[in-house]
Amino acid sequence: MAETGLRDQILSLFLSAGDIFLSGEEISQKLGVSRAAVWKHIGHLREIGYAIEAVPSRGYHLVDQPDLLLSMAVQAGLETQCVGKRIEYFTTTDSTNQRAQELGEQGAEHGTVVIAEMQRSGRGRMGRTWSSPAGVNLYTSVLLRPSILPIQAAQLTFLSAVAVARAVEAVSDVEVTVKWPNDILLNGKKLAGLLNEISAEMEGIHYVVLGIGVNLNMTAEQFPDDLRYPATSLLLETGGVVERLRFAQELYRQLDRLYQLFCQQGFVPIRLAWESLFAMIGTQVSVDCGGTVFTGAVEGIAEDGALLLRLASGEQQEIYAGDVRPV
Repeated sequence: MAETGLRDQILSLFLSAGDIFLSGEEISQKLGVSRAAVWKHIGHLREIGYAIEAVPSRGYHLVDQPDLLLSMAVQAGLETQCVGKRIEYFTTTDSTNQRAQELGEQGAEHGTVVIAEMQRSGRGRMGRTWSSPAGVNLYTSVLLRPSILPIQAAQLTFLSAVAVARAVEAVSDVEVTVKWPNDILLNGKKLAGLLNEISAEMEGIHYVVLGIGVNLNMTAEQFPDDLRYPATSLLLETGGVVERLRFAQELYRQLDRLYQLFCQQGFVPIRLAWESLFAMIGTQVSVDCGGTVFTGAVEGIAEDGALLLRLASGEQQEIYAGDVRPV
């Protein structure tokens, strides 16, 4: 058994035991390893912040756990149908999307989740960077293998946005809005961003990666000075620290529920949920499409995710990529 695998299995036993003490002998027998190995890995868990009490003649007991996103900690009590059945955890990686894509190419199962405490090369839309300091936010990617046409893949971006919005509201009791095509805003500032990537052929999808970055406990000093748009975190807006483990679990539950809804009823309920969070419907905006700028009234989104804009001429313009700003 790999070192991290054994550590996670021991953690899983503690999480399942609740208030019950586990003896070293009991753990070693359940996992088929020596008591010395058990003692060693309990020491590792303590080193990273897990408070494990040892009582003579009774054994070990998990008293408290740190706000780390270890696979077993996230999976404990998750109870989803597909999202998070497999979780790959990294203390540091270049990009969770890149790791998820590699897993997708290797045949990883539907619903596989990648989590990182820090990203060295976090990516946003249109090649932009995503600032990813360690231990304060959620950086995650979810690998799905949907039975849909490639043209429908963009619909999952809106599903991700609704899931993030609902998770934020569940853990912090604040209301957020969405910005087309892939941002979540709080008080007009960017709280989260999405980057969905696809591997497909004309006849079908191999996999879709839902990349999600949410600013949870980031301080003002941790934001880069060269941001294109104002950004914020839940800590800055509410003054309260967010338990990242709780947020991650809530997000995966929301993603799982919405994906089941999507599979059963299609895009319509997802589109309606997203539009209910989209404060720009009916307002005048300008959209910079990389040199060409369209101005008109926002009417919503199309089945393929395009922004629907009613121009002054009366023509409806479908926009697939661009930066939206209120007029």
